[in-house]
Amino acid sequence: MCGIAGFLSSKSEFAAGGLEEAVQRMTMALRHRGPDDCGSWVDRSAGIGLGFRRLAILDVSPRGHQPMFSGDGRYGIVFNGEICNFKELRTRLQGLGHSFTSGTDTEVILATAVEWGAGDVPLRLQGMFAYALWDRQQRVLHLARDRVGIKPLYYGWSGETFLFGSELRAIEQCPGFERTVNHEAVELYLDFGYVPTPLSIYKGIQKLQPGTALQVRREESTAAVRKYWDIESAFNAETAEIGEQDAIEKLENLLEISVKRHMISDVPLGALLSGGIDSSAVVAMMCAKARARVKTFSVGFAEKGFDESPHARAVARHLGTDHTEMLLRPQDALDVIPKLPEIYDEPFADSSQIPTFLISRLARQHVTVALTGDGGDEFFGGYNRYRLLPRAVKWGNRLGKGLSSTAATLFRLSGAKLSGGMSSGRLGEGLAKLGDLIGAESLETAYAAMCKPFSGSQLLRDGRDRAGAWPGRPTAGRDWVTQMQLWDAATYLPDDILTKVDRASMSVSLEARVPLLDDELVPFAASLPLKMKIRGRRTKWLLRQVLYRHVPAGLVERPKAGFAVPLAAWLRGPLTEWVESLISTEALRCQDLLEAGAVRREWTEFRSGRQANHHRLWAVLMLQAWHRRQPDLTPEPELEHAWRRGETFASI
Repeated sequence: MCGIAGFLSSKSEFAAGGLEEAVQRMTMALRHRGPDDCGSWVDRSAGIGLGFRRLAILDVSPRGHQPMFSGDGRYGIVFNGEICNFKELRTRLQGLGHSFTSGTDTEVILATAVEWGAGDVPLRLQGMFAYALWDRQQRVLHLARDRVGIKPLYYGWSGETFLFGSELRAIEQCPGFERTVNHEAVELYLDFGYVPTPLSIYKGIQKLQPGTALQVRREESTAAVRKYWDIESAFNAETAEIGEQDAIEKLENLLEISVKRHMISDVPLGALLSGGIDSSAVVAMMCAKARARVKTFSVGFAEKGFDESPHARAVARHLGTDHTEMLLRPQDALDVIPKLPEIYDEPFADSSQIPTFLISRLARQHVTVALTGDGGDEFFGGYNRYRLLPRAVKWGNRLGKGLSSTAATLFRLSGAKLSGGMSSGRLGEGLAKLGDLIGAESLETAYAAMCKPFSGSQLLRDGRDRAGAWPGRPTAGRDWVTQMQLWDAATYLPDDILTKVDRASMSVSLEARVPLLDDELVPFAASLPLKMKIRGRRTKWLLRQVLYRHVPAGLVERPKAGFAVPLAAWLRGPLTEWVESLISTEALRCQDLLEAGAVRREWTEFRSGRQANHHRLWAVLMLQAWHRRQPDLTPEPELEHAWRRGETFASI
């Protein structure tokens, strides 16, 4: 796991001097992603600069230094990620006459380019990756991102210079880059809580889409983008005729293979364990393959109703792991909040970012690599909306327009009243969501409402409201649950879940791996028939059957909760002063994005208990906090936060 950055410039004055300094500045901005080593390389005649920060995982010797070049000298690469099938590829390449001087997967990628061509490389890789591959012979720069979007990669143009980087902070360091806010991205962020791909918060900069490769030549002012893998095809694949027992056996075999691959490491390795279905299944497979006790980590909250650490502890005890847990006081979490804009680099409003960072920091004190259970909900049918949305819409239609509107109002009011309490917060949030759903006219509009939980674009200063805006609508020609899974896997998974995990873990130099998103496991899970996903009140039916072979059902059977925090109670309590500093009338007018009066009314409605709108407020607060971090976008604030005091990731 590392950080990459660089550029390809046709500006003769830029190419004539300053290349080395520019790429080094971009690379230094990513030092948290790779504290073990750094490297840069430039070719002034070609106008190319490649930069790299290394978190050493495989072959931690200097042989893993990047930028790395192929044996014939044609290709140079900077690469972020881990290739799960690199050993199989290496063996095949050796049979074709290639030799290797290191034990890294990076060298295998280079040999793959030499043998089959740069354009064929991403098709042959399995794992998580984002890389920039420079063809010195053809003078073509190749970028690629893994199939489901585990690793990030930004790119775009600044005048005549093509830029790329693992995070926006690297691109910001390139001389001449102008940070101009993308107002379309702000609108969508305020609805979804994240900036959807392919947009970024800056004009002219995009996220490379999952399963996509890109080529750019110095002489051209555009990049040629192509999809090498399409997630839509996985969900539209013919459902294999397979019996229940055969499906259970196949899934267990695929899980074992995936986990074994993801455990390859030359540094200490562990797992993040919540005690839920997904992380428990991953840890169970790890325990079956490990030669020593698996290290597991969990965090819990002192607030009643939000602490899930006892569930993780019970699973760890049953599997015999070396378990470490941390019970967080409110202050532990509150101390992290001012650091979030620095960690996440662009506005991001999933409040589970807080415990995700805290558990990553805990794990990093003991290991360098941690496996997670992310991806199980999207591909095995785990979200409650898959089970409840059709019922809520059907119920609302039976009530009729008038009664469903009344019921929706009652649910929202009840949710608002309960959401501020510590023990009843989750119940309140659930009731408020139900209120939003029962008035929906169709399953699609209900799903859109569920996936746009913030609906904050109404707070924009100019009053524009993109209620119908959507970050892409691929289709699956099967049942409605499969359609929702596809939408989640194509949007919510890479832009929210995987972004949250990547930024939180890499901010403390921890490599997070996601075996449930293995390239062989994903197509199998996507093609499963509905009866293998949901049965009655049980989600993730097939995955549960495999887990029950290793962990008693009683240890993992509980209502799905997610990585929730008592956000409403915090905003009404210890965070009130921080909130006021960000959304005072003066602060709102200073950033010139939001309508001050509308935001202040939201805050008043929330504090009075009339609205359960704390998540929408959180999106506003994260936008405001991010905006304050940009010295060329807003004046320096009076409130001094951690990053203004000179704290770095290493000290967080």
